[in-house]
Amino acid sequence: MVIQQFFLPGIAHSSYLIGTTGTCAIIDPARDVDRYIDAASDLGLSITHILETHLHADFVSGHIDLAEKTGARIYAPESGSCEFDHEPVGDGTQFSVGDIRFDVLDTPGHTPDGVTYVATDLSRGDDPFAVFPGDTLFVGDVGRPDLFPGQARDLAALLYESLHRKILALPDHCMLFPAHGAGSLCGRAMGSMRSSTIGYERQFNEALQIADREEFIRSLTEGMPPAPDHFARCSEINRRGPARIRTLPAIRPMKPAEFRERVERGDTTVLSVNNYAAFGGQHVPGSFHIDLGGNFSTFAGWVLPPEREILLVADSPAQAAAAVVLLRRVGHDRTIGYLEGGVHAWAMAGYPTAHVPQVSPAEVHAMITEEGAMLVDVRTAEEYDEGHVAGAINIMVTDLRERADGLDPARPVVVMCRTGQRSSMGSSILKRKGFACVYNAAGGITAYHAAGYS
Repeated sequence: MVIQQFFLPGIAHSSYLIGTTGTCAIIDPARDVDRYIDAASDLGLSITHILETHLHADFVSGHIDLAEKTGARIYAPESGSCEFDHEPVGDGTQFSVGDIRFDVLDTPGHTPDGVTYVATDLSRGDDPFAVFPGDTLFVGDVGRPDLFPGQARDLAALLYESLHRKILALPDHCMLFPAHGAGSLCGRAMGSMRSSTIGYERQFNEALQIADREEFIRSLTEGMPPAPDHFARCSEINRRGPARIRTLPAIRPMKPAEFRERVERGDTTVLSVNNYAAFGGQHVPGSFHIDLGGNFSTFAGWVLPPEREILLVADSPAQAAAAVVLLRRVGHDRTIGYLEGGVHAWAMAGYPTAHVPQVSPAEVHAMITEEGAMLVDVRTAEEYDEGHVAGAINIMVTDLRERADGLDPARPVVVMCRTGQRSSMGSSILKRKGFACVYNAAGGITAYHAAGYS
């Protein structure tokens, strides 16, 4: 018997291969599915089952592509009302993958349709040895129940029952393999370990220490982090069945003249994916900037208009191709091209460029104390409360799309985050909204403190 975990940084998603001699199942696959096919081949296994724990909100699943490429059968929650060909499962469903028996538990709470797969290795005995709860139970946390408007309290109550009546009824030695880890927005305080046991979580998971049902519900319906825009969109894509990757447009290089023509039509989004210093030096006017080195997929799903085609500005064809994979993970399937030669070719063609000056901590301090510049801190409210520069205005970066209108466009604006990546994205949003004098605090508040300022 083998269990192999696949972890995607950024969205902090975990998927799994579990199998015995000759056959295996893939649980909660990501959309770029060749990793599973290659791993199964290396192990001498055939992928025969694809198991979905729920309609994932933070990413587009790979179940359709994986089924097409392998012939495996998809198993998905009956309560999810999925429109693609699948085997509906729920309480009492039982099936086998070689010597491994899977028993299905209905475990709603994070979503209305969640199920948990309990695995028993029949070659060793009748006790379950592993549980795959999706986003119902994490290491150190539980799934957030507030992703469906107006249903948070009811889902939190269902989550309490799913955890205490079902998952915690499993033996302490049962290994826990959740669908997300630290960094995901599907929970609030996930631990950095990527697996655990029921016994360990029973003893150390803070959410599970709340025995009172009403207190548990309150703890999960107050003070939750904001949910990204694409969460509801991805859930619906997964319910219908995502478009197959082979049907999506292949990105192609565009000469500056063609690229400019498409930009000027006004029906596309220009996205720069290089690092924030390069973006600040010069970029195509009106570009969004999301640094490929940061939490790219989450922010792309959150801020980019889903109805528009995307044009990329990257440092290389390989960087553009990497961005396409990450965009497709959150349902942005309409990336049609990239600027051949990057912004250097654009400038060499004589086309106008825009700039975001990158300012050092000393320059930031002078601007906000002597020159009357606004300092906008685009970190989360929790980060801001932990420590911030006096006088800073806290607007989370994704909220700048709506709340920037409350800022004075006549004053210079210095944008700050922890390192400079999110603030560069915030700077690009402000530039798109017509703010002329926008500066990015290079190195963020980390550099500001390191330079001796407080």
